[in-house]
Amino acid sequence: MPHFPARDGLELSYRELGEGRPLVLLHGFTGDSRQWLDHGPAAALAERGHRVVLPDLRGHGDSPAPDDPAAYPPDVLVDDGLALIAHLGLDGYDLGGYSLGGRVALRMLVRGARPARAIVGAQGLTAVCQSPQGDSSRRLLTDLAEGRPAGEEARWITGDPRALLRVLDSLVPTSAAELSHLTTPILLVAGDEDARDADALAAALPAARLVRVPGNHFTALGNPGFATAVAGFLAEPLT
Repeated sequence: MPHFPARDGLELSYRELGEGRPLVLLHGFTGDSRQWLDHGPAAALAERGHRVVLPDLRGHGDSPAPDDPAAYPPDVLVDDGLALIAHLGLDGYDLGGYSLGGRVALRMLVRGARPARAIVGAQGLTAVCQSPQGDSSRRLLTDLAEGRPAGEEARWITGDPRALLRVLDSLVPTSAAELSHLTTPILLVAGDEDARDADALAAALPAARLVRVPGNHFTALGNPGFATAVAGFLAEPLT
């Protein structure tokens, strides 16, 4: 896998497939770039003429997971995403993310990323606007990090739980006021069984529209309707 330098010098991994207009897609928490390949529409989008760029977020996949807490300052995933765009010299490009990746993509827009279009999957207003202080993922990771039994839920944790906890600590909330200034056209895609308040997020974004597809927070990405919605959105003429 190729690598790119983060702003702190850490070498992070990414994958590429296809040729054409660049499309950067960010994966979900505890996943990696293969999430878009194994369960999502990356290959289908590449076949439709997109250069699909799939980074492994810091602390995930083939990217390093440093043990030093200083390697996870506030907004570090956003800094890493902006570094990837700069490293590749992307100008005319689109940006997307699923779950955590969607939260990071929105934060990148707030921080100055300028894609022509954005895709945010499996995300809601409450999660975007709050720090994940007491959620179930934190409790599960804390149990794993401290050697306590974590139960069946732990089967989907593949990374270092200490690094993943520090990733959670690095997340910065994005306020509704900040969201209200985003004029980038955004497609929100959410499972019809996902409990996150995607409708409220759509209402907070001036240029967003919401599409519901079959599935819950974990399965919607793999539904054919997700790929269809994203492909249709990206095929619309740029204004």
